[in-house]
Amino acid sequence: MKKKIRLGTRGSPLALIQAEEIRRLIVAAHPHFSDETDIEIIPIRTTGDWRPEHKDRRFVDMGGNKGLFTKEIEEALLSNYIDIAVHSLKDVASVLPPHLDIGAILKRGDVRDAFISTKAPTINDLPKGATIGTSSLRRQAQLLALRPDLKIVPLRGNVETRIKKLEEGMADATLLAVAGLERLSMQSRISSVFSTKDILPASAQGALGVEIRANDDETRALLAPLDHAETHICVVAERAVMRAIDGTCNTPAGAYAILLPSGQLAIEALVARADGKDLIRLAATGNPQDADAIGEMLGQNLRKKSPADLFAA
Repeated sequence: MKKKIRLGTRGSPLALIQAEEIRRLIVAAHPHFSDETDIEIIPIRTTGDWRPEHKDRRFVDMGGNKGLFTKEIEEALLSNYIDIAVHSLKDVASVLPPHLDIGAILKRGDVRDAFISTKAPTINDLPKGATIGTSSLRRQAQLLALRPDLKIVPLRGNVETRIKKLEEGMADATLLAVAGLERLSMQSRISSVFSTKDILPASAQGALGVEIRANDDETRALLAPLDHAETHICVVAERAVMRAIDGTCNTPAGAYAILLPSGQLAIEALVARADGKDLIRLAATGNPQDADAIGEMLGQNLRKKSPADLFAA
């Protein structure tokens, strides 16, 4: 086994907390790591990290969010500068760069989106024409499907930055992932939580993934105890949907899979226009062993049932 592991991550407070969790779990699973200093955390700044020059730009205007938070980290992995990369898996492209693989997927946290506001306890309590700050087209489309009167304004930055902007009056409300708020111990900021029926999560929302070089069998074995089988199955299905529809932040889309008490895999997915119109939501069930194929088929069905120009838009 390796004497030292170099772990690459974004440098945001949430990303560093997630990296610390991975380090703790590796140490717990492998007694030969006598000290957590055996695993070095290396922060890496990515294209998608908030910078002053990007403050008024949406992710879609920067070329799509898949890869914005991973490109530089993956380059460090491919160049052997780091040994593993920790990601919020919803930020990872559904098709990985050549020679890279997901070595482990941890048990996911809460998949839902939180409603945060200093003006109202729920979205239904916001006045007509209220502003919601978000740079996610998935959230925007579903919000406008629920409340066409709302005004969507760009709101970027890490969790703390977005909440501060909200408190400064840049918007009446925003949406953030419950899992991220919980990892930051900021649950008290949540005004209410959307059900997955109202706001379908992003593919792999709430799940942490550890990326490795595909030929690094030693590191793959090291990470095996961290992999959560149920989460892995569900995330494979969700990412297959995104792959089938070529999902980026240019396409408002979501996917969420669970294992039923019967043992079957159940998955829902949707696509829509950014204005909330032409929202198509479909579901499928099947054998968990066929998770990738089920997600692929569901994604293809979404494409078939959507207006011909939806994905071109």
